[in-house]
Amino acid sequence: MAAGERPGWWVAPVEPGDDGRYAFSLDGGDPRPDPRSLAQPDGVHAASALLDLTAYDWGDADWAGRPLEGSVLYELHVGTFTAEGTFAAAIERLDHLVDLGVTTVTLMPVAAFPGRHGWGYDGVALFAVHEPYGGARGLQEFVDACHRRGLAVHLDVVYNHLGPSGNYLGQFGPYFTDRHHTPWGQAVNLDAPGSDEVRAFLLDNARMWLTDFHLDGLRLDAVHALYDDRAEHLLEALATLADEISEQ
Repeated sequence: MAAGERPGWWVAPVEPGDDGRYAFSLDGGDPRPDPRSLAQPDGVHAASALLDLTAYDWGDADWAGRPLEGSVLYELHVGTFTAEGTFAAAIERLDHLVDLGVTTVTLMPVAAFPGRHGWGYDGVALFAVHEPYGGARGLQEFVDACHRRGLAVHLDVVYNHLGPSGNYLGQFGPYFTDRHHTPWGQAVNLDAPGSDEVRAFLLDNARMWLTDFHLDGLRLDAVHALYDDRAEHLLEALATLADEISEQ
């Protein structure tokens, strides 16, 4: 690999395989999925897959959003909302939510986690949408369908810890710290050495959900466990980012 134009970035030009699968071998070790993988079609322990999030043809150009005040929120778990447990099946029931008077759908976490079934709070591939739900394209289609019905969509995101199975982030860098502790696993490194890159990782994740998936808002899980002793708390940085995106 060769040093890239940005400090800390390294580049290795390669020809993608026919199926677009790829992985990283760290110091000759076993293949590991990309920490910023956009797709894990074979699960969180397998190779990542190339994906162009900008290829989706959105139909919500007229969507102007909805104010939070006065909203009627419906918390939706994709895996149990329908028998199929997919975004496509959930779309078929959106009219029912409209009839109930719902104005905003709040999705429980959809970042990729091991296995097929789970609440989503043990996600490990934060940039990849859980494949059994329908993957990234499925989520884009779901948000698009909601907006066409006048429904806003919020997403529950988990930035205080990652699940135990399929969590390879610590092998790539100082993503976690022993300076703080959570009841669910290692605390994410927000204020120890190496935390600049970790914070950028999380901010880019939030930016992806709001821009590439047209989500209207993020619900942050267990903010009391986002331990951050820096001058600007991660929550402040996230709020600033959301304001910047809303003004675009």
